Order: sequence, then C-alpha cells, then structure tokens
Amino acid sequence: MARRRRSSFFRSRRPSLKTALGITRAKRRFRTATGYYAATRWTRAPRNAKRRALRRVGYYSGPMKLMRLILRLMR
Repeated sequence: MARRRRSSFFRSRRPSLKTALGITRAKRRFRTATGYYAATRWTRAPRNAKRRALRRVGYYSGPMKLMRLILRLMR
C-alpha cells in the first residue's frame, strides 16, 4: 500500500467532498486494477512529452514560477 503524505497544519486549499469520502481514491484503484491507465497510455503520450520538455528547460523551477506570477499580476 502506498504511503500517504503527512498533512501539515497550513493548507492552501480544502479537500473536496469526494476526496474526503475516499471516492477519488476508489476510482483510481478501480482504473488501475482494470488496466484503464495502460490502455490509454498512448493517448496521453503527446502531453507527457510536452511536460517532460518543459521540465527539462526549467519551466517549473522556482524562478520561472515567480516570473510567471509577476507577469500575470502585471496584466
């Protein structure tokens, strides 16, 4: 069984009702057990490749996140 992350006292968002009731986790387990993720892997390949490329060039790094925030605020 996968380890759950320890929640901290400060949290930016409240979990949804579905998450609190465990519905989201049950759906994920069902999809994994039935092979849904393996069957749809090829449809997600382009998006995953784009995300990998952005990660390599530092798009998700701290300074880039700050720069995007500043640009968003200046609009």
